[in-house]
Amino acid sequence: MEPSHIRNFSIIAHIDHGKSTLADRLLELTGTVELRKFTGHSQLLDTMDLEQEKGVTIKASAVQMNWTAPDGGTYELNLIDTPGHVDFGYEVSRALAACEGAVLVVDATQGIEAQTLANLYMALENDLEIIPVINKIDLVTADVPRVMREIRDLLGVPESDIIAVSAKDGTNVAAVLEAVVARVPPPSATQVDAPLQALVFDSHYDSYKGVIAYVRVYQGRVSRDTELLMMATRAKTEPVEVGVFRPEMVPIAGLSAGEVGYIATGFKSVREARVGDTVTDAKRPATEALAGYQPAKPMVFASLYPSESDDYENLRDALSKLQLNDAALTYEPESSQALQFGFRCGFLGLFHMEIAQERLEREYLQDLVVTAPSVAYQVLLTDGAEVEIHRPADLPDPALISEVREPWMKVQVITPTEYMGALMEIFRRKRASLMLTETLDPQRVLLTFETPLAEMVIDLHDRIKSATRGFASMDYAFLEYRVDDLVKVDVLVNQEPVDALAIIVHRDQTYDKGSALIRKMKEAIPRQLFEVPIQAAVGGKIVARVNVKALRKDVLAKCYGGDVTRKRKLLEKQKAGKKRMKQLGSVMIPQEAFLAILRIDED
Repeated sequence: MEPSHIRNFSIIAHIDHGKSTLADRLLELTGTVELRKFTGHSQLLDTMDLEQEKGVTIKASAVQMNWTAPDGGTYELNLIDTPGHVDFGYEVSRALAACEGAVLVVDATQGIEAQTLANLYMALENDLEIIPVINKIDLVTADVPRVMREIRDLLGVPESDIIAVSAKDGTNVAAVLEAVVARVPPPSATQVDAPLQALVFDSHYDSYKGVIAYVRVYQGRVSRDTELLMMATRAKTEPVEVGVFRPEMVPIAGLSAGEVGYIATGFKSVREARVGDTVTDAKRPATEALAGYQPAKPMVFASLYPSESDDYENLRDALSKLQLNDAALTYEPESSQALQFGFRCGFLGLFHMEIAQERLEREYLQDLVVTAPSVAYQVLLTDGAEVEIHRPADLPDPALISEVREPWMKVQVITPTEYMGALMEIFRRKRASLMLTETLDPQRVLLTFETPLAEMVIDLHDRIKSATRGFASMDYAFLEYRVDDLVKVDVLVNQEPVDALAIIVHRDQTYDKGSALIRKMKEAIPRQLFEVPIQAAVGGKIVARVNVKALRKDVLAKCYGGDVTRKRKLLEKQKAGKKRMKQLGSVMIPQEAFLAILRIDED
């Protein structure tokens, strides 16, 4: 295809504004997918079971469409559908880097929301051509004139440039394709005869074809006969297959400058083909690599352990393959006194953590024990050294600590004005401060808070949705590390500290959080044949304690008479036996106890 007839574009929006449904209509209109394939299965680009069940896009997915425009020209349209949830912003940034234009979808009933703004700013940073689209105009509650004014004021474009569509029933969808052809510029630097330069913007692992790299070719050409060189890892290979997505993988002869497709590299090691790497011709290499991506900075950490210690190697292999498909996931080996050997994993948010856990269990058949999430802290020691810790158990002795810094986030919430009071109270309890209030229109306001990340990762999003009946939307970004009076609360079960249950909290909250945690643990830990004390301690000071009562055998059942000393003798014998058992016995801690921290704010 001539480069002048190629258009690479993405669809961006807030979650649940209809990106995937619009993508379905585009596939249908261009004849890329037969109509019968939509029967009983919408959102064709959401291929994972989790995406279908939860109704959200998790992975950016690419598809090539061929369309004959009204002017008679045939165009190759490469669409990259992106996630809308804030936890998958890294997927969006990688997709936008491979495009020249973006279709911004806004719900006609909801208007502009927090993640709409975040994704729009990301697209503008990449100098993309923005095509604004208002979706769901068929709904009774749609307010097209209001949303059109919002977009006009935000982008500074005339209302005639804003396309109103209904992706569900296909109304005016053809206008979107016409706008893509007319407004999105063709690929730049399209030099077919130059040395090969292709950017890897995503990848996944195939048991038969090895690592499959999703690429955008910037210059040159790649085919099955090309000997490839990965410029970052210096790994060489001859491709097993070269092809495009329609939307399933279709082998073709080769990819030229400006096109989007895939290369089945044949690599069996996931470390040889990294997202953001540049693919070039080993015999005629490019002089320099393309600009890659900023590495994702994980904000939430949790430990994953196999339920059976023999499955440690299987979990390592599963994590390495998942990381290839999810470049924002990080992991490193760790060990715990209670749980033996596992991995400390970093995620972009709580929803990202939930999705990664479910994918490990479903796609890689792992049986996991997952600890409660925590965040990264910076610790300045008295000798001047600075360390970063990812779990509370690693916090050094208080005598060695000069100061502890925790990450703070800038949180933006767009909400109807009637819910402002409820939101203010939620953020006050989270140690947040209100920085700015902006009135968007008579019904909605934009609230900007500064909040500790540790207070966000547990339940902030759920509380906001509950308090506002689902009408509020939230976006957040990292702000800075700040010094605060933070201490570690250790949990002792039967006098033994359990490192996986430790938490870091503000000193003012030690009693409240410590006592709430051990009360929840009391519900999770089953009763033993001896009494089990559960204690919360700060340093050497016990701040709270509960006891799990012992299961008692009725040793007096066989006493049917005689002196009371007979009964007392049996009871004393039982007491001595339980004391000895308590010293020697061990307490099995179930998975629910490790997640007790998630529920300590319910009361």
